Amino acid sequence: MKFLLGCDFGGTSSKATLLSSSGRVVATATCEYPSYFPQPGWVEQDPEEVYQAFVTNVRSILQDSGVDPVEIAALSLDGATHTAVLLDERDKPIRRAIYWTDKRSSEQAEFLSRKYKAEIERLSFNSPSSVWTLPQFMWLRANEPETFGRIRKVLSMKDYVRFRLTGDFVTDSIEAMGFMLLDARTNSWSPFLCELCGLDPEVLPEIVDPMQTLSPLTEEAMRDTGLTRATVVIAGATDTAMEIYASGAIAEGQATVKLATAGRICSVTGREYVDQMLVTYRHVIPGLWYPGTATKTCAASNRWFRDILSQYEKEEAERRGIDAYILMSEAAAEVKPGADGLFFHPYLQGELTPYFDDRLRASFTGITAYHTKAHFNRAVLEGVGYSLKDCFAVLGELGIAPVTASIIGGGAKSPLWTQIVADMLGIPLQTVEHIDSSLGSAMLAGVSVGVFSSHQDAVRKCVKVGRMVLPNRDNYSFYEEQFEHYREIQRALSPIYHRLD
Repeated sequence: MKFLLGCDFGGTSSKATLLSSSGRVVATATCEYPSYFPQPGWVEQDPEEVYQAFVTNVRSILQDSGVDPVEIAALSLDGATHTAVLLDERDKPIRRAIYWTDKRSSEQAEFLSRKYKAEIERLSFNSPSSVWTLPQFMWLRANEPETFGRIRKVLSMKDYVRFRLTGDFVTDSIEAMGFMLLDARTNSWSPFLCELCGLDPEVLPEIVDPMQTLSPLTEEAMRDTGLTRATVVIAGATDTAMEIYASGAIAEGQATVKLATAGRICSVTGREYVDQMLVTYRHVIPGLWYPGTATKTCAASNRWFRDILSQYEKEEAERRGIDAYILMSEAAAEVKPGADGLFFHPYLQGELTPYFDDRLRASFTGITAYHTKAHFNRAVLEGVGYSLKDCFAVLGELGIAPVTASIIGGGAKSPLWTQIVADMLGIPLQTVEHIDSSLGSAMLAGVSVGVFSSHQDAVRKCVKVGRMVLPNRDNYSFYEEQFEHYREIQRALSPIYHRLD
């Protein structure tokens, strides 16, 4: 029996999955780490804390599973894109990494849109906004020139963790698109895009295939993790690519709805789609793509509600040994659809599709003395649902809206939230038993080293589908009406938020 290890780095935590060669999930582990908010709209992560979360997860997996480390055939990592770790001449992080939801580079993104939008779209297949690394580098150059001048290597967060494991200065061809410094037509760094932010292309990593085998684990990495040289390390890919893969969406026409830190609806297509409303990436399957729409703070909105407004639920859940989200969801389920007229707009970090507006802010509207905490929690779940409905409408306009989809991400563990989203979108949603991107990474590692004979074999053995969530037609009709109010509130408040900045 061989085993495969996949590890993910998201907005709130690192997750790990140990997979057997038969496709059985043997063990999982999760370790949270903080995000830092030094100013309104800014979000940062500490690369050392992320690496230590990885070490904690691997050691937990080994202890809980009892698997001999020499039996772990391969390891692959994935993570959130657009989050650059900057290294100095000693290969040490210069500063905390700017997380992709950070909006400090809004002015730089607006400048790029005014002056170079067409050329950037032609080269990168995406439109400028503050989520991309290119405008973030422009901000660093203007506001932290000493930091910018010390950059000797640039890596994504997952590539940095792997750099600590093997010493390979590489990124994969999917992750590379997230920097907005790549000529996506040639799969090479673009001198023009690098020049826009004053970055020397020499500080950017070599681009390799996601299934590329890399160097063996270093002595230090083996001491940290308990792994051995028997474990092959591959390049890996982005979290969304691996979530899509782990859902079994490996053919044109399939789709996913993602309830993670951010929310996304992605359709698998046979070609790239370049549109200012989309975020477009390569699929891990050669020749396929996954253009999608996105809302910035999906499960992040629910975590914010938990951390800021649900202290009792957190303490009670800890006392009972369960997840606080279970208690929150149980309470929200007692509230009828529409939360008795209470609306939440999940713009905690601005918004992507369809507004691409960093100045938008989150809000509760329609509050009365009748509303309870449960109403507010349900409004958060519905508010994200409405934002996904905005995303879905854009895909419909482009002719690539799915008629059914797999629902993935941590939020998909909630039957209530899954049903709300199905009712909002009006399409059936297929649940899967294991919904984390770390499963996709483990599957990809298995294909890379021959434990699975093909991508199709990996999906057949590893993807365990659950129940089909059918939309309630009455709720769909109700939410259609409420969606107009949701949009009216956004239109009314948007000018006010622009004056607040």
